Amino acid sequence: MWLLALVLAYLIGSVPTAFLIGHYIYKFDIRRKGSGNVGATNALRTMGTIPGLVVLAVDLFKGVLAVLLGQIFDGPGLATLMAFLAIIGHNWSIFLEFKGGKGVATAAGVILAMSPISFFWIALIWAVITILTRYVSLGSIIAALVAPFIMLYYHRPWPYLLFTFIVAALIIYRHKSNINRLLTGTEHKLGERS
Repeated sequence: MWLLALVLAYLIGSVPTAFLIGHYIYKFDIRRKGSGNVGATNALRTMGTIPGLVVLAVDLFKGVLAVLLGQIFDGPGLATLMAFLAIIGHNWSIFLEFKGGKGVATAAGVILAMSPISFFWIALIWAVITILTRYVSLGSIIAALVAPFIMLYYHRPWPYLLFTFIVAALIIYRHKSNINRLLTGTEHKLGERS
């Protein structure tokens, strides 16, 4: 049952929301537009506000769904593994030749399902940093840095804490090109369209 659950979680995460909307509605490949990323930020930049918000909501829901299914099937241990596989699926989608997004929205959905109060503070920090600097990537990096400590403060189960530390490191790693652009002053700001 665990094996089937993990495969299901990976497939849920692999659903390439931004690619599907771009391909079937806007008739272009989002991987060849803007930053080339198949996440909500690039969807916002290349397709507009409504598609960007739809991508954000669906990618967030993938994380929520993985955790809820894991909790129903077994408990925190399986929920944690399913959450991780959903993020792996989002980042390395079987439907996109094992390429994908950076996992921020899906990880946010996971945190929302694991600890709504932690999600509130993490999302607030992300929003403040993003609004003040207009750099979505910087908001995501700082939110990833503080997320494990906020989860620790609220005494979440140890599998959830371990997950948060690992995924925070993964998200920061996936943003290495953004970090380089931030350091060189060439990172795109929120509101800039391709």
